[in-house]
Amino acid sequence: MSSPPAPTRPFAATLGALTFGKATSNAALRWMSPFLPTLSRAFDASVGTLTGIMGAAELAGLSTTLTGGALDRGRHRTVFLGSLVLVTVSSLVALLGTVWAFALAVVLLILGVANLTVAGLALIGDRVEFSARGRAVGTYETSWALSLLAVAPLLALLIDRFGWRAAYLALAATSAIGLLVVARWVPTPADAGPLRRRRETGNTPAAPLPRAAWAALGSAAFISASGLSVFVISGAWLEERFALATGGLGIVATAIGAVELASSGSVALTADRLGKRRAVAAGGVVLLIGAAVMWIADRATGSSAGVVALGVTGLLLLILGFEFGFVSSLSLMTEAAPDARGRAIAAGNAMGTVARALALALSGQLFEWFGVTGPIGFSSVAMVAGLICLILSRR
Repeated sequence: MSSPPAPTRPFAATLGALTFGKATSNAALRWMSPFLPTLSRAFDASVGTLTGIMGAAELAGLSTTLTGGALDRGRHRTVFLGSLVLVTVSSLVALLGTVWAFALAVVLLILGVANLTVAGLALIGDRVEFSARGRAVGTYETSWALSLLAVAPLLALLIDRFGWRAAYLALAATSAIGLLVVARWVPTPADAGPLRRRRETGNTPAAPLPRAAWAALGSAAFISASGLSVFVISGAWLEERFALATGGLGIVATAIGAVELASSGSVALTADRLGKRRAVAAGGVVLLIGAAVMWIADRATGSSAGVVALGVTGLLLLILGFEFGFVSSLSLMTEAAPDARGRAIAAGNAMGTVARALALALSGQLFEWFGVTGPIGFSSVAMVAGLICLILSRR
C-alpha cells in the first residue's frame, strides 16, 4: 500500500478549518466540567446527578461505529457538518433549564463531538504521512485546549453578568460560525484526494480489523478516561476544598486551557522526532506525578495560598501529562489499521466512549464518597492500563 501524500497547502487550510470547527464543539463540551457547581444550581441537581447524566450520555459516542464505513467512503465533510448542527442544537435545548433538557442536550452534544472528531482524524490519517502525522494530529487537537482557553473567561463573565443561559446562547452562536467555516474550507468527497481513488476501486468487502490494532485502540481509550475522570470534578473539588468562586474557577479553567495548548503544541513539535510511543509514556509519567501532588494538597491542613497553589499545580500537571499522552496516542490510533482507517478510528472512539462513560459515571460518585482521592485513584489505574496496552501493541 502506497503512503498517502504529504499535506499540501490546500490541506493546510482544510486542517485549519477542521481545527476551528472542532474547537467550537469542544467549547460546548468542555465548559461544563469546570463550571459544574454553576450548572448544579442552574438545573437544580447535584454534582453526582449531573456527572451521572454526562456519563450515560457519553455512550452516544458509540454511534461512531455506524459512521466508520461512511468515512472510508470519503464522507468526512457530511459527517463533520451534520455533527456541528447537532452541537448547535444541543446548546439551544439546554436553555429550557430542566434536568431532562440537560440530559437531551448532552446526548446531542456527544453525538456531534464524537462523530466530528472521528471524521477529522480519519481525513488527517488519509492525507498525511505517518512520519508527519504527529504534527497534524497535534495541530488538530489544539482545538481541545483553545476551546477552553478562549471560552472559559468569557463564559465566566457572561454567567456573572447575565446568568447561565447567556453561556449557552454564546456557545450556540460559536458552533454555528464553526459550521460555516467548515462548509467553506473542508473539501467535498470528490476532492478528498486518495479517498476518491479508494472509492473508484469498486465495492470491495470490508476486511476485519487486524488483531494488532486492538491494543493500540485500547491504549487510547484507557488514557482518555484517565484525564476526564479528574477534569470533570475539578471545579467541584476546587470550590469545596479551597472555596474558589466562579471567577476563580474561570481563572483555573483558563490556566488548564493554556497548559493543554502548550501540551498539544509540544506534541505537534516533538512527537514525530521523539517517537509517538515514547511520547505516550512520558505523558503517563507526568500524569501520575500530578495525581500524587493533588493528593498531597488535598491532605494538607488549611486552605492557605500555598496549599491552593499546590493543588492547582497538581491539577495542571495531571492535565499536562494527560493531554501530551492522549494526543500522542491518537497518532498511533490513526495507523492501527491503514486499510480500514475510518472503521478503526470509529472502533477506537467507541472503546474510548465506554471508558469515558465509566469515568464520568463513577468520578462524581467517587468524589462524593472518597473526596478527590477516588477520582485520582481511578485516573492512575486507567493510565497504567493504557501504558500496558501500549506495550502490548508492539507485539
